[in-house]
Amino acid sequence: MNVNVEHDFHMVGGEGEISYAKNSRVQAKAMIEAKFVLDKAIRELYATLLANTMVVADLGCSSGQNTLHFVSEVINIFTKHQNNLGQSDTVDLQFFLNDLPGNDFNHLFRILNTFTFKGASNHKGDILPAYHIYGAPGSYYTRLFPPQAVHLFHSSLSLHWRSQVPEQLNGKQKSYLNEENIYITKTTPLHVVKLFQEQFIKDFSLFLKLRHEELVDGGRMVLTIYGRKSEDPYSGDVNDIFGLLGKSLQSLVAEGLVEKEKLDSFNLPVYGPSVGELEEIVNRVNLFDMDHMHLFECNWDPYDDSQGDIVHDSALSGINVANCVRAVTEPLIASHFGEGILSALFTDYAHRVASHLEMEKTKFAWIVISLKKRC
Repeated sequence: MNVNVEHDFHMVGGEGEISYAKNSRVQAKAMIEAKFVLDKAIRELYATLLANTMVVADLGCSSGQNTLHFVSEVINIFTKHQNNLGQSDTVDLQFFLNDLPGNDFNHLFRILNTFTFKGASNHKGDILPAYHIYGAPGSYYTRLFPPQAVHLFHSSLSLHWRSQVPEQLNGKQKSYLNEENIYITKTTPLHVVKLFQEQFIKDFSLFLKLRHEELVDGGRMVLTIYGRKSEDPYSGDVNDIFGLLGKSLQSLVAEGLVEKEKLDSFNLPVYGPSVGELEEIVNRVNLFDMDHMHLFECNWDPYDDSQGDIVHDSALSGINVANCVRAVTEPLIASHFGEGILSALFTDYAHRVASHLEMEKTKFAWIVISLKKRC
């Protein structure tokens, strides 16, 4: 059975202990790391802005406080540059928050209803822009906006998700090409790795072409993507973190809690690219100038801010990581395997992550890209 991404994929909603809202500190760190890139993009956009309205779209926004942080950050940056240039004319900011229809937009707009720009105290005497916030449900692998309507696209830790699992992996003929794995591991055949790569190339190329149509001339994109440091597709922390989840599913098969065919027919619609792969696609599509690209790392455990190589409480870190992964994968897993396995699965997974971190303090590799539309 193939995963229906548009129907089944979304973060865990609400504000419960396993919700994305409670388990998205990693994503908050990524936004902080990309702040200076966002600042530069907005500054250069503002300097050439001809209209009285600036349209900003956050793609893959999900439903937690990070979305509000992004909105607040844009207002803050915009206000700073507007007043540094001594502009007296106000510009309206329009924010479009995009995610798949299954996203918890109800929760998002409940917290947006209480949102006020908290940076106002830092801009006493400054002219603050008016801002308006809208929802824009839909896949960013389709057209979302009219031609030349958007000034700035932003996406943080969302573009590693694919539009679909490669069709050849759906097991329709009861022939499973990536047995016992849910992503790329050391036992994944090379031709299956190439299927994941080809799906990423297809999706990201389409994404760039669609956004090029929707951006104004000179419009910008700031993208932060889960990736990998090495050009070797068999290496990388995305591989490790989902490889351990695959091992936990294998243990449930051994215990008789999951049918082997269920595991063999399940693959995650994900791919963590390298810097080289991203550069190659951007150059091949040939629609954007690359203004900036850099890779940075972050500990798996979102609550571990230490710089050393030792995890001081691996059991607690295992639970923290398991909760974060569960918040983003539970709906996909539940739709395929059923909700009955979730507790056993993520308890086992937390133990496996803890054991892994005892041997090696692993870090995520994130890639930040800033692109400018060619006129």
